[in-house]
Amino acid sequence: MTASIALPKTSGLLHLPDGKPDGETQEKAMFQQRRTRNMLEATGATLALIYHQTVYNVRSGHRNPVVGLLMEIAQASVFVVVFLAVFTLIGIRTSPVRGDFLLYIISGIFVYLIHVKAVGSTSGSHSISSALTKHEPLNSAVLICSAALASLYQQALSLGVILTCYYLFFQPYTIYEPFSLSLMFGLAWLSGCVVGLILLGIRPWAPGAASTLSLFYMRANMLASGKMFLANSMPGFLLPWFEWNPLFHIIDQTRGFMFINYTPMRTSLMYSIYFCIAAFMVGLLINFATRKYESISWGATR
Repeated sequence: MTASIALPKTSGLLHLPDGKPDGETQEKAMFQQRRTRNMLEATGATLALIYHQTVYNVRSGHRNPVVGLLMEIAQASVFVVVFLAVFTLIGIRTSPVRGDFLLYIISGIFVYLIHVKAVGSTSGSHSISSALTKHEPLNSAVLICSAALASLYQQALSLGVILTCYYLFFQPYTIYEPFSLSLMFGLAWLSGCVVGLILLGIRPWAPGAASTLSLFYMRANMLASGKMFLANSMPGFLLPWFEWNPLFHIIDQTRGFMFINYTPMRTSLMYSIYFCIAAFMVGLLINFATRKYESISWGATR
């Protein structure tokens, strides 16, 4: 008759007599690929990766994350103050819309900033030679989404701080349709993301041309976005120079939701939506083709 001995439960590793796990078994467990069992678990894992990578992108701007966010707020504030000073110097001290002059400036500047920051963040979100892409859980979609969300977080925080400080310390104001206004800011961010997605797909093939195109697009939108004037008051011969730009339509529609006394008549909200859909499809096609042929050796001679 043999006596049975109850062994303690272990973590699945083979333990040596001294209590340490076997080296080969420990190495296999360390490098074992994580597998998700269902769609819900896979979605949760992906969202967690996007969250942590977004936090990493926000914190990477400065050694101190609080100082980094304060610098973003200061940069946006300086942008607003400079445009306010320019308008004052050229003799424009009242809003073309019957409403608060500073809100009129903010409605153009922040839509522009959210758009161009999204273009820059998305177009430079990752590269095949980047060290982060060598970590298995990460992929291109996670890196693109996290870069875009980090940009949105920084600009939304800057906008919220400036609007709150202006309301508390300078002058109370009323926004006509705040929810629709926030959707327009989101549309400006989304349109910047899809433009950046196209530039991201072009970058591995022609890095210099992609950087030049990105810089030219941002600088051209300083004027082509129409943030310094109203679309309704533009002469007819100038309008075709701006109608191609989805940001021009978004800024004009934003002012329609911000001010009760302004109704956009020369711009279309659907044009910007259709542009986002078309640019997103083009960006996906370019990126799928790029990932199929891209190689680390492309950058060996650069």
